Amino acid sequence: MRKIYFILFSLMLACVGCQWNLSNSTTENDNGRIVIERYDRLERHFLTTGDTAALQQMKTDYPVQTQTLIENVLRLGHIDEPDINQRFLVFFQDSTLQALIGDVEKQYADLSDIEEQLSETFQRLEDMIPTLQMPQVYAQIGSLDQSIVVGEGLLGISLDKYLGTNHPIYLRYGYTDQQRAMMSREYIVPDCLGFYLLSLYPFTDESQADEHMAKIQYVVNKVMGRKIFTKDKVKDVEEYMDGNPRLSINELLMDK
Repeated sequence: MRKIYFILFSLMLACVGCQWNLSNSTTENDNGRIVIERYDRLERHFLTTGDTAALQQMKTDYPVQTQTLIENVLRLGHIDEPDINQRFLVFFQDSTLQALIGDVEKQYADLSDIEEQLSETFQRLEDMIPTLQMPQVYAQIGSLDQSIVVGEGLLGISLDKYLGTNHPIYLRYGYTDQQRAMMSREYIVPDCLGFYLLSLYPFTDESQADEHMAKIQYVVNKVMGRKIFTKDKVKDVEEYMDGNPRLSINELLMDK
């Protein structure tokens, strides 16, 4: 399988070291609007009904997404193993995961607001970085693991990680206040921007991870038009950029 790199939810908080790879792709329609592919609906149908036709469509229409989900997100085994379909289905029969599936369906029946925000913010980001290539964006249901998956030209949003700060499952499983603060709908677009930028500008020196993350978060703030990230290191980057108005965003992020 080609390399897929995952962006963990904790990365924006703890700045752990990972790698990313993003090839050129796009899910812009004729009007330049980003459309989120509803892979999660096929996934939900299979996992709640056992309809093998839905699983076959997942594998046919979304082969990379399905292989990535089964092998790397859920870590259930190889996609070609004889019993992998049953293993996938049984895994999600857990009552907690079934509850997550239901809550995703209720909260995310409509993603038009997210698509609109992604379209606007990625256009702003493209204005700042003219060489920017748009990813193919899709929604999925994970197992409270990765929030955003980036790789092979794809950007996957795990909707089960954005069900609200006070979602009872998050409280039950001991997510910290800091973690839960970012597990709501309003953080989907900032996370997509930040993790996408990290795929384009990964850090190689973990000793510089905090500083590099602050630069990423500064850019996300600028693109979003509001101060989502307010840590001191982000403020330091803002002051640095105010003092160097000719420095481009690309130059800022390239400076390791």
